[in-house]
Amino acid sequence: MHTVNTLLLSQTKSYGKLNLTMNTMDIKNLFKSIPEGHGREIFETLLEAEGFRLERIVSEGQTTPAGEWYDQDRDEWVILLTGNAGIVFEGNYHIYPLKPGDYLHIPAHRRHRVEWTAKNQKTIWLAIHFKGQADTDSDS
Repeated sequence: MHTVNTLLLSQTKSYGKLNLTMNTMDIKNLFKSIPEGHGREIFETLLEAEGFRLERIVSEGQTTPAGEWYDQDRDEWVILLTGNAGIVFEGNYHIYPLKPGDYLHIPAHRRHRVEWTAKNQKTIWLAIHFKGQADTDSDS
């Protein structure tokens, strides 16, 4: 008869180059262990594999510098977990306010900027960067 520990030691899942071994899982909390930004926005990669990156972003009053736009090579799916923010897309200068629980998909090369984030509290984002449909279509 297998013990729970033996079963955990034998369970390994493989996803491309990302290997997850059950007995080495390190449980962490998205709202804890946030490094001090000292006035800078914090980008922390939590998990990465081929064509995929999961990151925690912590903002506290930061914005995208005036005249600059994010223009990313991968699609991005982002959810706001705490705080508040405003995002703008090039060509549509309406500021879209985001509150906790709001999420959106930003296709690759859809130029956007963060117009504001809450100054009186940490704004925590969870962002998934991935190879989107447009990337898949161009590979065939």
